[in-house]
Amino acid sequence: MSTATRNTIVCFGEALIDFLASTPAAGETRTFRQFAGGAPANAAVAVAKLGGRCEFVGMLGEDMFGDFLLDSLREHGAGTRYVRRTAAAKTALAFVSLDPGGERSFSFYRPPAADLLFRDADFDAACFAGASVFHVCSNSLTDADIAAATLSGMARARAAGALVSIDLNLRPVLWPDATPSLPVLWRALEAADLIKLAREELEYLKEGRYGDDEIVARLLRTARLVLVTDGAAPMRWYARARGGQLPTIRVPMVDSTAAGDAFIGGLLSQLQREGVDARAFDDFLAHPTELERCLRYASACGALAVTRHGAFVALPTHAEAMALLGEPVAA
Repeated sequence: MSTATRNTIVCFGEALIDFLASTPAAGETRTFRQFAGGAPANAAVAVAKLGGRCEFVGMLGEDMFGDFLLDSLREHGAGTRYVRRTAAAKTALAFVSLDPGGERSFSFYRPPAADLLFRDADFDAACFAGASVFHVCSNSLTDADIAAATLSGMARARAAGALVSIDLNLRPVLWPDATPSLPVLWRALEAADLIKLAREELEYLKEGRYGDDEIVARLLRTARLVLVTDGAAPMRWYARARGGQLPTIRVPMVDSTAAGDAFIGGLLSQLQREGVDARAFDDFLAHPTELERCLRYASACGALAVTRHGAFVALPTHAEAMALLGEPVAA
């Protein structure tokens, strides 16, 4: 495997506050616990806690919640040199409730929100120059201006030689009329080398008219790897020359928040450990045994995240992931 000259995973998009609801006893008042979150921020912290080098890029409000997020990113080892702050809007909030099985539902206070005010001019060219991977999610596509910044960032990262990654992480309620724009989603998907979808997101792309194979074939016209996760069901992976599936790791679920972010962070951290950047990606995909080893590691990271509450605080360390896999940690 060739050694990458770029060695930073850059995660772009939203950071927000998750207020996790308690389950009050009879006669008691519901309370909320504050956690740092936001899908791309979670992914950055996942990489950092696994021992990787990463930078989070986004806009935070000049408020107490923005301060908390900045401190939390730094506390968990994520780089913040390219974070911007604004007084023009507050930091986004999400109120999270869990069902008895640990599945979550959200009530978002966004828009307006600081993260939506990031513009292409807010990018520092240095963040692209050092990036081996540039990772985004769809929550920075929900209105025209932040979508333009996201798509520009993806294009600039690719031009600089980075591998471009997207976890769709679709939250329909954040879109106008609660209807994600398929043309906008496809523009982002067609700008990515690595795509992660949940099963329900693949179904959305199918529009009730297309089959799985048709959508995957369309994605692989431009992408080089497509991953489809489906809760506890086996994950599927598709490359241009081959595909396969892997079983998930069964664990007791407490809180499903950040499971997908832990998964993608685990995979990206493994690519970084192996020195895989855009130039080396095709060679890496030509060795499915290596790919599936990295996907098993990513699956372990996602599994560990659901066993505890919160987002940043629930993300595992490298030692924890290796222990779940029953593998020794290299000295």
